Amino acid sequence: MAEQRGRGGSEGGRGRGRGRDNRRDEEQSEFTDKLVGINRVAKTVKGGKNFGFAALVVVGDGKGRAGFGKGKAREVPEAIRKATEEAKRSLVRVSLREGRTLHHDASGRWGAGKVVLRAAPPGTGVIAGGPMRAVMEVIGIQDVVGKSIGSSNPYNMVRATFSALTQQANPRAVASKRGLKVQDVVRRRNDGASEAGMAETA
Repeated sequence: MAEQRGRGGSEGGRGRGRGRDNRRDEEQSEFTDKLVGINRVAKTVKGGKNFGFAALVVVGDGKGRAGFGKGKAREVPEAIRKATEEAKRSLVRVSLREGRTLHHDASGRWGAGKVVLRAAPPGTGVIAGGPMRAVMEVIGIQDVVGKSIGSSNPYNMVRATFSALTQQANPRAVASKRGLKVQDVVRRRNDGASEAGMAETA
């Protein structure tokens, strides 16, 4: 009897371990990651130089959550793994309109890098290049126009892009701060967009 209980206990322990592993696998499969850039780095030591690699990775769930991270290691796969883990620890949530585009235009800056993001109508697609496109794809934005002004350093561009994305405010939050109704905020936004369109065509 004791042996049977022992075997049962060990099997139950293994079952609980498998449950944790399954949850971890599901969490990992929830996110998609993209390698933005990888550089070869060197550290000068007494005996010469130690070479390694630095990786920049962005991750997201395609539903408004994303993060970025960087990692350094002697081998490329280990650097990517470290960067991915750091990116998952620094996730931020971005408010999206209709789950496909931004609520309003925004600009972000980090160091010498500056980016401008504009909301776009359905069917526009992701008009952005390099690191900005990677961020938009992992976060789940389908229609957006992005422009990079200034530094083309991928680290600065990614940080500037996240700076612009975190400025997004949904109409419900704006209405609660101003003491208005959500319909009033949306109506003002639409009126402003139509006036801007008329000014461009004039």
